[in-house]
Amino acid sequence: MSEHFDIAVIGAGMAGASLAAELAPHAGVLLAEGEEQPGYHTTGRSAAFWEECYGGPQVVPLTLASGPALRELGVLAPRGALYLAREEDERAVAAFLDRFAGSGATIVPLDRPALEQRIPGLRPDWTRAIAEPACADIDVAMLHQHYLSLARRGGAVLRTRAPLDAAERAGAGWWLRFADGSEVLVEVLVDAAGAWADPVAALAGARPLGIQPLRRTVVQLRTDPAPPADLPLVLDLNGGFYFKPDGARLWLSPHDETPSPPCDAAPEEWDVAIAIDRFQQVVDWRVAGVERRWAGLRSFAPDRLPVYGFDPRVEGFFWFAGQGGFGIQTAPAAARLAAQLLLGHPPDAMTATLDPALYAPARFG
Repeated sequence: MSEHFDIAVIGAGMAGASLAAELAPHAGVLLAEGEEQPGYHTTGRSAAFWEECYGGPQVVPLTLASGPALRELGVLAPRGALYLAREEDERAVAAFLDRFAGSGATIVPLDRPALEQRIPGLRPDWTRAIAEPACADIDVAMLHQHYLSLARRGGAVLRTRAPLDAAERAGAGWWLRFADGSEVLVEVLVDAAGAWADPVAALAGARPLGIQPLRRTVVQLRTDPAPPADLPLVLDLNGGFYFKPDGARLWLSPHDETPSPPCDAAPEEWDVAIAIDRFQQVVDWRVAGVERRWAGLRSFAPDRLPVYGFDPRVEGFFWFAGQGGFGIQTAPAAARLAAQLLLGHPPDAMTATLDPALYAPARFG
């Protein structure tokens, strides 16, 4: 006997959990997760920060709209960010400032003396930077659990160890079968499957959009000296690294983007070595040990913007995917916007400044 729900959301990471939380007070929602634990993949492996410029100018509105909700939830801790550059990067600095001019992001150019006050042991060739003072650390686990709890309180049903096996149109809705043997009938199928977004779409007969998972490596280092507690998030303006403190340890990434099939991602030793080499070109600190290493998949559409909206060809199939590394910091506004599109609700104070057409799947023709 098949159960009936209004909406099935596939994937219970940050995307699926936040959307289910928004939908649950208004509809019968099934939140289906393929793993034993929600958020096992990208959400559970994020070194997340709320950083206004992350994702580019067209993502800034989602980030800024989400900021007040994240602060109210108490999941942000002030950090600040610095984009480092060398003297030969003068054009890149100017281009960055021009790119985000008028976006609403707060960015401030800094010179070498100002950098020395913020980063002890900074090597001499790093002479300039762009500061983003509003940057903050995100308590990802707390935010994810908040959304899962909110979804449950609203009546959503969470099922884990339930990968989607089949999806077929059934009248005006969908018949779905999961690997745990369960079958359900739903009116709308939502693809919030992260790295698996295109395979889920293919199961439902929708054209994959080219959403590509990219592997990102992070290592936890013990350094001498230990990183100062007030060290900002430090990023390479040219995309070669970023690092920030985590207690007395340092989290470091080589900012890698290695194409990968959807999988349980694991770090490569070569990427770990690259990360450490690049870090040692930034500061004169000694790397005393590598304590942990991990990798996650960040999934992007071809234009690197998120995809929110009904598929233009397959009735009742809704995309909520392609959110790259900015899906956590934009979760409140993205989920609210997607829920409004799904339910036919008008914009509210959080989403009034957002342009849904910018993120619609119809943009891929």
